[in-house]
Amino acid sequence: MDSRAPITREGMEKLRTELSQLKRVERPKIILEIKAAREHGDLSENAEYHAAREKQGIIEAKVRNIDHMLATCEVIEAVEGPKEKVRFGCTVKIEDMDTDEVHVYRIVGPYESDIDKNLLSVTSPLARAMIGKEVDDDIVVKAPGNTKEYAILEIT
Repeated sequence: MDSRAPITREGMEKLRTELSQLKRVERPKIILEIKAAREHGDLSENAEYHAAREKQGIIEAKVRNIDHMLATCEVIEAVEGPKEKVRFGCTVKIEDMDTDEVHVYRIVGPYESDIDKNLLSVTSPLARAMIGKEVDDDIVVKAPGNTKEYAILEIT
């Protein structure tokens, strides 16, 4: 079975932009750095050369990783109009029932998730618990060592 990771259109564009930056800017720049470092002589003791080669390896690994992501993801369009139920692409405001803290998360694909930016992977336990729920529904998330309960306040 062909399993493709969901991604938002914005997430796909961000990956494509990053890949373009790596290929069109970072690669040529590091090639010039390696060339300049080679001109300094003995490569075995040339720290600039070794640092540039290491940086080149990191860039190439990022390129391969993003190529893989782009090849294995599928854009899922957010549904237009009123949001009665939580689904991929929605932004959800929830309240922690124990602490009364309010959190806002956008449910996105695993390749674009970033908890620091409130982008929650659709594969995370919290997002999986929210999918299909409505405003005023309570959700229970079982995490290692504890269980958390949240109320859905808003879906946009």
